[in-house]
Amino acid sequence: MVAKIRVRWVIFIVIGLFLALVLVDSMGVFDNRSYYEVPHGNHTHFLPKDCDPPLPVSNGPTARPGPGEKIDCQGRIVPE
Repeated sequence: MVAKIRVRWVIFIVIGLFLALVLVDSMGVFDNRSYYEVPHGNHTHFLPKDCDPPLPVSNGPTARPGPGEKIDCQGRIVPE
């Protein structure tokens, strides 16, 4: 009887940890890219994460930055 209760708690804890990991990942904590993707109709815009004021979606490039490139706050893809 005690073993069943213990197993049930272990299962609940494992499921809870998994759900917490999924939640944290969905917030982008593990994402180290300097931009994020915004689906916009039949295409995707790529916007920089750290601009003040933020770049409007329509001003973001539709091409993904390549290795060694980043998106500046004017919406241009420039070398890092």
